[in-house]
Amino acid sequence: MKRNVLVIGAGGVGQVVVHKCAQHNDVLGDIHVASRNVRKCREIIDSVHHKHAMKVPGVLEPHALDAMDVDATKALIRSTGAQIVINVGHAFVNMSVLQACIETGAAYLDTAIHEDADKICEAPPWYANHEWKRRDACEQQGVTAVLGIGFDPGVVNAYAALACQAYFDEVDSIDIIDVNAGSHGRYFATNFNPEINFREFTGRAWTWQDRQWVQNAMFEVQRTDDLPVVGQQTTYLTGHDELHSLSQNLDVPNIRFWMGFGEHYINVFTVLNNLGLLSEKPVWLDSGQEVVPLQVVKAILPDPASLAPAYQGKTCIGDLVRGRKDGQAREVFIYNISDHADAYAEVGSQAISYTAGVPVVAAALLVAQGEWDVRRMVNVEELPAMPLIRLMNGMGLPSRIREGSADRLLD
Repeated sequence: MKRNVLVIGAGGVGQVVVHKCAQHNDVLGDIHVASRNVRKCREIIDSVHHKHAMKVPGVLEPHALDAMDVDATKALIRSTGAQIVINVGHAFVNMSVLQACIETGAAYLDTAIHEDADKICEAPPWYANHEWKRRDACEQQGVTAVLGIGFDPGVVNAYAALACQAYFDEVDSIDIIDVNAGSHGRYFATNFNPEINFREFTGRAWTWQDRQWVQNAMFEVQRTDDLPVVGQQTTYLTGHDELHSLSQNLDVPNIRFWMGFGEHYINVFTVLNNLGLLSEKPVWLDSGQEVVPLQVVKAILPDPASLAPAYQGKTCIGDLVRGRKDGQAREVFIYNISDHADAYAEVGSQAISYTAGVPVVAAALLVAQGEWDVRRMVNVEELPAMPLIRLMNGMGLPSRIREGSADRLLD
C-alpha cells in the first residue's frame, strides 16, 4: 500500500485536490502541497482547516518548489516520504515531475497532457511526442504513471472504455461533449489557466475521423444536443487531450471532442486572436522591453480561482456513444452533472476545478490501495473503469447513463 501524497500546484484544481485528499487522509496519509507561490499553498491549507476537512489528524504542510527543477522535485519527494505525486501544476512541468517520479519510485498522476512552451498544437498523437517516450523507463523502474486523470481527459476515457467493453459489440463513434452552462458574472474570464486555455484554441482542431487525423479550424464545425439537466446546448468541434490516447487504445473509427462556447466568448476570443494578443511569441516595446502578449492577457484577466464565489449553474460532461449490440443499433450517453455553487460550498472552488480535481484523488486512492498500482505508464482507458466510477459516486461526482427515455445512476 502506498501512502503520503505530494500535490504539486496550488490553483483552483489544487485546492480541490488538497481538500479531497484531506477528506481521505486516513488512507492517503501525510499531505504536502508545493508551488512556486508558497502563499497559495498556505491559503489552501487554511481553507482545509477552516472547513475541518481532514478525516483524521495528520500532516498537511506547504512547500516552495520550482517543479521544472527535477533535482529539487526529487529532493522534496524524498524529504516528505511521498509515495504518490499528484501533478496539477502548469502543463509545462509534466515531464520534469514525471522524471523526478521515475528516479524516486513515486507514483505519478496528472490531469492534462504535457505542453511545450515553444509549440502550439503539435502533430498528433501528442502523448507520443512527450509522455509515451518514458513508458519503458516507468516499466523498468516499476513506477506507476497514470496520465490524464482529470475529467476530460480522464473520466471520459473511462466512460469510453466502459462503453466499448460493456454496452456495445461494435462502436462507430464516441463524441465527448463538455458544456459549462454556468455563469461567473464577469465580462470575460477563463475557467482555468488562461495561457493553457487559449493555447488549446488558437491552433488547429485535430480529431479522429475514419481512423485518421483530420484538422479543422476552431469554431468551424458545430452541433446542438439536448443534454440532461442543462437542455439544448451548442458545442464546437475541437482537439483535446483524450483523443490522442483513445484513438490508439480503442478500436473506434470516429472519436471527437465538442466544447460549449457562448457567442460572447467567441467574439472576444476572436478579437484577441486577430490582434495577436494570444501569441506566445515575444514582442518588443519601444522601450526595448520584451513581453509575451499571451502572458500579458493572462495577467490582466481574472484569476480563475476568483470566479468561484459568484459562480452559478451547472456543467454537463459526457460521452455520446453510438454503435451496435446484438445486431441492433444502440446509442448511450454516459455523463456527469456538477453544480458550481455546491462545489464552492464544499471545497471553495467552482465546478470546472471540481470535476478536474476529484477524479485524480479517486485515482490516488486506487493506487494507494493497489487496484491501480500497475507499476507502468497507462492512460485511463487501460485501467478498470468501474472502481473509479463507484468511488466518484461517493465523492461528489456521480456518473449517470441515459439511453432513450431511461436515465439511471451508473453503479
